[in-house]
Amino acid sequence: MPDRRSFLQTAAGLPLIGSLISSVAAARTPKRDYFRELGVRTFINAAGTYTVLTASLMPPEVKEAWEYASRKYCSLIELHDAVGRRIAELIGCEAAMVTAGAASALTLGTAACITGTNPDFIRRLPDTTGMKNEVIIQKSHRFGYDHAVRNCGVRLIEVETVEELERAINERTAMMLFLNANEPVGKIKAAEFAQLGRKHNIPTFNDCAADVPPVENLSKYLKMGFDLVTFSGGKGLRGPQSAGLLLGRKDLIEAARLNASPYADTIGRGMKVNKEEILAMMVAVELYLKRDHAADWREWERRVKLIADYVSSVPGVTTEVWVPEIANHVPHLRIRWDPQRVKISVPEVVKRLREGEPSIEVVPGSRDQLVVGVWMMEPGEDRIVGRRIREILRSAV
Repeated sequence: MPDRRSFLQTAAGLPLIGSLISSVAAARTPKRDYFRELGVRTFINAAGTYTVLTASLMPPEVKEAWEYASRKYCSLIELHDAVGRRIAELIGCEAAMVTAGAASALTLGTAACITGTNPDFIRRLPDTTGMKNEVIIQKSHRFGYDHAVRNCGVRLIEVETVEELERAINERTAMMLFLNANEPVGKIKAAEFAQLGRKHNIPTFNDCAADVPPVENLSKYLKMGFDLVTFSGGKGLRGPQSAGLLLGRKDLIEAARLNASPYADTIGRGMKVNKEEILAMMVAVELYLKRDHAADWREWERRVKLIADYVSSVPGVTTEVWVPEIANHVPHLRIRWDPQRVKISVPEVVKRLREGEPSIEVVPGSRDQLVVGVWMMEPGEDRIVGRRIREILRSAV
């Protein structure tokens, strides 16, 4: 029986079918290499879903939704409503909205807790005169993105223990903020934090931006009792990088929507989400919930093993499989070597990988080990990465 390749070769020789195949191929091949024209280098992503490295790539179905929306007009408010209902139904929560990334969701969720649906309050932010304007956060949960919360004109009140948290609650408390990735270092764990919010009738907000997979996290923290949860749209969900999800209580999502674009004179007016992003984000959620997540995990483990097998052949090199506890909870490979036997530093290996052809980016920030993330690689790139790292390490022996 002829295989697919021989069939296509034969078919290409027939005038009608051959021209059809050529047309399809041409339609899928970009007419211009824009990045090359601009002098922007592309790379193999052996790092992960870092924003500065443009996070993830959208699947074909998501790009198809984007293209569909790009060719039609609609009411942006009506689309927001419909997609919000669909995503809430898929995840199993009261309400949802697509935001301009998780940082945007932090601002809009905070604004919702301050203003509710009061039009005067919405217009006046970040002037919080006469409004609740304090947000309680564990000291160990302060992070670079809490500026998105402070944008709303609030004051962050730092606490460390349950006792301090309960003493900090007063008539000015608008919200309690939790950074999910920092749960291991905080004294108040997620479930207790949510319970304390319920006990004192204070909305709780959990920032889970990089915390899918696992898929269960999309609903886990809402079921735990958090009133609002945000996820990045362009990381594990593989939607548009500039999109995110805000999930939670119906009244708070309604208020968040009123604080956002396309409504004028709001703190979120500049956080515009276009029709293409909204629809593409919905399709990304649909696809993610349908994926065979166990198969994904096995594939990531296979890639890690393949790269480990390549580099372990270099004398003095050791490897370790590492899965971060919460954020980016997927298999990574840690590579270490004896500096007396392999005379090259980690930063130098990173530099050579980046400057080589093709360019390769690995997990940034480490100086004592090389960390490789495999989950954002395209098929076949694991072999390229393994060979290149082995080549660089061998050259230093």
